[in-house]
Amino acid sequence: MIPTRLQSEIAKSKDDLRALAERIGPAPESVSEVLAGLRSDQARIRYGCLKMLRLLSERQPAVVYPHFETIAALLDSDRTILKWGAILIMGHLAAVDSENRIDAMLEDYLRPVSGPVLITAANTIQGAGEIARAKPYLADRVVRAFLEVEQAKYETPECRNVALGHVLKSMGRLFHHVKDPRPVIDFAKRQLSNRRSAVQKEARAFLKRHGKPD
Repeated sequence: MIPTRLQSEIAKSKDDLRALAERIGPAPESVSEVLAGLRSDQARIRYGCLKMLRLLSERQPAVVYPHFETIAALLDSDRTILKWGAILIMGHLAAVDSENRIDAMLEDYLRPVSGPVLITAANTIQGAGEIARAKPYLADRVVRAFLEVEQAKYETPECRNVALGHVLKSMGRLFHHVKDPRPVIDFAKRQLSNRRSAVQKEARAFLKRHGKPD
């Protein structure tokens, strides 16, 4: 697959892609070209285009949303980098999801939170937090999945502790959308005794903002 001029420009860019993203955003055909770059047999093209799509989804989600189904399909990609990128992109697309497509697939989207791959779980926790912020009525469904991380199975117990830290960060950003905050506060209090010091620190910060530690 011979890369197009735009795909090559994206891949060669060693600087901030924001200026290029501003140029691509208003041109629907350019977004399609970036998406096509994900199928390239050249890694630098694939991952450069993925980085551009993530940037576009964050800054101009409306120009990416017409390609929702294509991006959703990447959630099952054998290429983990593409899967991780798609997870984060979907989180940004929630802000313009007027057709509520994310609502219908939320349970499947959240499944990686329970493991076993830490990076996939961490990206999903971040993306799900964005979804809950954009769609507050989904916050309780998202939080239920987050709270189950305490019993989730990852490659190691330490991986689970890292995931718990990600949960605290994400829940801190959506806390005001949760109907029943008590289970969330209790979760944070339990993390005060987490063996990972970074998680303890995150729990203290969370409780300082949203509740009082014991």
